[in-house]
Amino acid sequence: MTLDKLQYPVRTRTTRVGAATAAALAFGLGVFSSSDYGQTNESFVIAQASTQRAAAEDQSIRPFKVHVPQSALDDLRRRIRATRWPDKETVADQSQGTQLAKLQQLVQYWGSGYDWRKAEAKLNALPGYMTNIDGVDIQFIHVRSRHKNALPVIITHGWPGSVIEQLKIIAPLTDPTAHGGGAEDAFDVVIPSVPGYGFSDKPTGTGWDPERIARAWAELMKRLGYTRYVAQGGDWGTPISSAMARQAAAGLLGIHINLPATVPPEVAAVLPMGGPAPEGLSEKERAVFDALVASGKKGNLAYFTMMTARPQTVGYGATDSPAGLAAWVLVHPGFAQWTYGAEPEKSPTKDDVLDDITLYWLTNTAASAARLYWENGARGSVVVAAAQKTGEISLPVAITVFPEDVYRPPETWARRAYRNLIYFNEVDRGGHFAAWEQPELFAAELRAAFKSLRPTQ
Repeated sequence: MTLDKLQYPVRTRTTRVGAATAAALAFGLGVFSSSDYGQTNESFVIAQASTQRAAAEDQSIRPFKVHVPQSALDDLRRRIRATRWPDKETVADQSQGTQLAKLQQLVQYWGSGYDWRKAEAKLNALPGYMTNIDGVDIQFIHVRSRHKNALPVIITHGWPGSVIEQLKIIAPLTDPTAHGGGAEDAFDVVIPSVPGYGFSDKPTGTGWDPERIARAWAELMKRLGYTRYVAQGGDWGTPISSAMARQAAAGLLGIHINLPATVPPEVAAVLPMGGPAPEGLSEKERAVFDALVASGKKGNLAYFTMMTARPQTVGYGATDSPAGLAAWVLVHPGFAQWTYGAEPEKSPTKDDVLDDITLYWLTNTAASAARLYWENGARGSVVVAAAQKTGEISLPVAITVFPEDVYRPPETWARRAYRNLIYFNEVDRGGHFAAWEQPELFAAELRAAFKSLRPTQ
């Protein structure tokens, strides 16, 4: 059976909920209609709280659409109006954290002019699905290209991102002829929500670390019928995609990452003390070392330390206060250059970022998302080669370095870390959320990175 004719098995099921139950399930409701799949006169309602009852052996793929009850949006605005604000910071920069005036302006717009329904419509305009893997329901977007022989790619987000972060790259990847590429550059795109994020289930036990998520992604691609595919990831998507490569997932041809684990052992050993720099570093390597030391002294990774150590504690304030959630998301150094929507033509826009933050709020995933840091805790830094066992990866690896990212590795370190590095490129724009910030450039990088891995026609 060819992929373009592949039909997912859809279980027909109706779930009835009373008023009290509906109120209790206000966050993260998914609603989809079977009419899109050749069935009539039935609708299906699935909520995160109820989907966990699905049997682990159920491997069906169910259509999924989002519909957040108005009561949840009304509650969000009520909480925003009731925000109790702290005093203004005593410095003129971001060194004490998210600045009061900027956050107040953003949150005021969030509670008055922002419209979640537009984000909901964008999500529902794409083919969305849900499937149960290892006892956890995984929500994902799956868009097939109209071009023949498209290369399947599974793309993984990180924190504080979500599938919202990757919506703008879907069109350039699936329809390259409309975005500066050729038909031979086409991808089929799969974008799952990491367990504990978005509309995927929140694991109720431990063990959902990057290794386990990698195995789940391999199973997902198998269920979709793909026997040859590639993987891409940044932020948490890097250790997850790297774990897929290390596990040599069946059918995986190679990976592309944009936050690679390249810090060598002699550098990793002295970074916690702030130096001194190891001998023998080149001028470029020394500049990267100095940047890492400076970042550590500024406390740029304090959020990482807190979520690794106490994710549950972080969750209380971010779950109870919309302003608290927004401030916590925006403390990520990837937002250091973001102008809070002051440049509306620049991506991500104010609405883009609020789409992402609102998704965390409505799905109540501040704590469950943070637990991924705790799960990874024993493995150490995501940019240290030894911690991420890069030496065990034999599959092809491609890397793009974006100039405003939180870590910009030199090529010499990348080649030491990955013995089968087939592509390394430093581009001239973009940062940590590269797919969000520079979707056309990001798509062009994936086309170039995976070109040699495409089957010959």
